[in-house]
Amino acid sequence: MAPESTPPPAFARAIAELRSVVPRPEIVVADTRPPANLAPFAFALSGTVQRAGEEVASGRLILLCDPAGHDAWAGTQRLVTYVTAEVEPDIATDPLLAAVAWSWLTDALESHDAAYRAAGGTVTTTTSTRFGDLAGGANTADVEIRASWSPVDDRFAAHMRAWYALLSSAAGLPPPGVTALTSRGATHGG
Repeated sequence: MAPESTPPPAFARAIAELRSVVPRPEIVVADTRPPANLAPFAFALSGTVQRAGEEVASGRLILLCDPAGHDAWAGTQRLVTYVTAEVEPDIATDPLLAAVAWSWLTDALESHDAAYRAAGGTVTTTTSTRFGDLAGGANTADVEIRASWSPVDDRFAAHMRAWYALLSSAAGLPPPGVTALTSRGATHGG
């Protein structure tokens, strides 16, 4: 696609709204290079979730804009995301994981009143076992969510809050204001 020179005002407003939402402290966000040639205008953010000093989930959120519109998008703007998080290997084999991971997205959009249409995507689980020079450590597993949807209105801040909720769910963070219970060992006498 030949790039247009001046972004439409709606695209600039959408970027401003996305940037206006402050994530919870565990999420670190930065601008990143958007993919080329998907739309005349694109903007991208990357995010990582930190827990106990370790990265437990990461993702990208991309805003695409084509003033001519796309039938598949059912509009002129499209949000695209890729989120990945480490999960316990036994959870990765659960046949319900894909449906649960997809619900992290749809539930986040709905709970933040981020109206959308034409949503689609995939959920992939991978497991890794190390051999040879990499042998040692435990097996690892990841869940990856690739999705896109078209906002129905110009409430991009709601979509940003939903994306942060998706990242938080993938990372296994408790809802804001809730403290996770930790194992305290045996506290009751026998």
